[in-house]
Amino acid sequence: MAFLAGAVVSVLLICLLFIIRLFVVVKTGPKYKPGTKDPITVLVVAGSGGHTTEILRLMECLSSAYTPRHYVIADSDKMSEEKICTFESSRNQLDSKTQFTICRIPRSREVHQSWSSTVVSTLNALHYSLPLVFRLKPDLVLCNGPGTCVPLCVAGLLLGVLGIKKVLIVYVESICRVQTLSLTGRILYPLSDYFFVQWPSLRDKYPKSIYLGRIV
Repeated sequence: MAFLAGAVVSVLLICLLFIIRLFVVVKTGPKYKPGTKDPITVLVVAGSGGHTTEILRLMECLSSAYTPRHYVIADSDKMSEEKICTFESSRNQLDSKTQFTICRIPRSREVHQSWSSTVVSTLNALHYSLPLVFRLKPDLVLCNGPGTCVPLCVAGLLLGVLGIKKVLIVYVESICRVQTLSLTGRILYPLSDYFFVQWPSLRDKYPKSIYLGRIV
């Protein structure tokens, strides 16, 4: 009985320390300024369809200091890879020093997938996201709403919690979200370092968010 009680106390202490560490990592994120001396390694989460189009428009605004760029797409996504390669090909004509890779992980949730099975598929995506993010060790994770970004952001946060490297989580809510956040946005709102919205109505509802007008 004493051993069991000690084990429970140990688990509770570990959980408490994890929560405290997570709080510190999230709160101190905006103070972290990567790229002062070296290029900024960015992990870009591309969803399918409109998500990929929007994220590539965002990438057009980033300077060549954001390199290498590691794009992550769902393994069932058949179109995003071609769009990314076309975008990077045109970009390389201006700056031949830029580098990029494309990685695939299982999708967290397919269209019309039941919510009960989503838990299992998200854990499966996390299983692939952890070794990927720990290997790449990006300075920044940039995402705009696809469910695939949740396990990748969790993996990035875990790097900071473990003291390996601080990873900035930058989330840009889709232009189509006018009054309410997407499910992914609601999950990542308290965890992101920078949370951008594109409508003033969302800025008024979510004080942590940053409104710069239409970004994409």
